Amino acid sequence: MTEFVAEFFGTALLILLGNGVVANVVLTGTKGNNSGWIVITTAWALAVFVGVVIAAPFSGAHLNPAVTIALAIAQKFHWVKVPYYILAQLCGAMVGSFLVWVMYKDHFDATDDKGLKAAPFATAPAIRNLKSNLFSEILGTFVLIFVIFYFTNAEMGSDKTPIGLGSLGAIPVAFLVWVIGLALGGTTGYAINPVRDLGPRIIHAIIPMKGKGSSDWGYSWVPIVGPIIGATLAALLYLSLNL
Repeated sequence: MTEFVAEFFGTALLILLGNGVVANVVLTGTKGNNSGWIVITTAWALAVFVGVVIAAPFSGAHLNPAVTIALAIAQKFHWVKVPYYILAQLCGAMVGSFLVWVMYKDHFDATDDKGLKAAPFATAPAIRNLKSNLFSEILGTFVLIFVIFYFTNAEMGSDKTPIGLGSLGAIPVAFLVWVIGLALGGTTGYAINPVRDLGPRIIHAIIPMKGKGSSDWGYSWVPIVGPIIGATLAALLYLSLNL
């Protein structure tokens, strides 16, 4: 389990479960059809937990180029590793998304609405206004990254003896993603992760899906640029507060 493999599998599981719940909620004839936003945000939070559990011991479980870039800006991660991590994350996101399509293929075929067919792959705005959509992605990612910088390890006593929590150490980031989804996700679907959107959007564009609509490449830059800006701002603020 190398850093690359850990980021690949962690991101693949994140996308498989995260986009999988979207498919379960929006596609025709599923057991979870129309179960709603609470189901989606809760499962995405738990998907983050699963991905972090897998990758954290080996790569630090970035699973997100915004995290990788922010840590590098804050001098907590080597810039030379940034492209390596992002490639692993993108490949993992594509594989996870492809598996969602295979898993739910019958339901994709049974769904007539092209927008609903696209929803389990890439994000889309509730109201298309690129400026406000971009701001939504910037703000959501800013909150994600800024809070991550202030996560602390479990300690006990006045001498602050570290306490190993094992896989339970992934719970805080799951809660963080959960509340971002519930509070800030209603405008754009809270990509807050460039590969979470780009990888599945590429898969949507290339798979031979019955009745497939547009992959909406005109919007695709928003969930890439927004998270990178938000992560950069969070890292710079963190640095300025901790000089």
